[in-house]
Amino acid sequence: MSGTDIRSGHAPRRPEGPAASSPVAGRVWAATRICLGLVYLWAFFDKTFGAGFPTPPKYAWLTGNSPTLEFLGGARGPLSHLFRSLAENRLVDLVFMAGLFGIGAALLLGIGMRVAAAAGVVMMALLYLTALPPRVNPLIDEHVVYALVGVGLAAANAGDVWGLGRPWAATRLVGRLPWLR
Repeated sequence: MSGTDIRSGHAPRRPEGPAASSPVAGRVWAATRICLGLVYLWAFFDKTFGAGFPTPPKYAWLTGNSPTLEFLGGARGPLSHLFRSLAENRLVDLVFMAGLFGIGAALLLGIGMRVAAAAGVVMMALLYLTALPPRVNPLIDEHVVYALVGVGLAAANAGDVWGLGRPWAATRLVGRLPWLR
């Protein structure tokens, strides 16, 4: 019975997530998750409070300014008319800021990685489309890379290392709705 657990008679269960490759890979994915989470959270806090990196205090969301004005208002390319029409829309501002905070918090905590990855892909795809064609590389920019890294983090269960992914996965809610993993 080679390759079978003698006690149960079944093939041994393969580890899932980062541990499947190596402990070092798990820590690298965890560090990447934390860094990407901080990228999203920094964007949220900078746009909210105008920390000056890059949002000046006078353009902070808390002072009544639109966090989407600069990016959407400066959209270029084939969809620029659509994106410019969305700039300064209060609902778009709220959804954008909630997305930045929610994705960043989920990544930092290591919970809801699948939802964070899906939301991150949508957000990054929309941001990518606002700046067509990319200025530095004719095909790929940081938005594509962030989207792919987010998917990789979810696929690797990167929230399980240095995060709350395992306890989160053990909750009844996630047991009933595994897509919340």
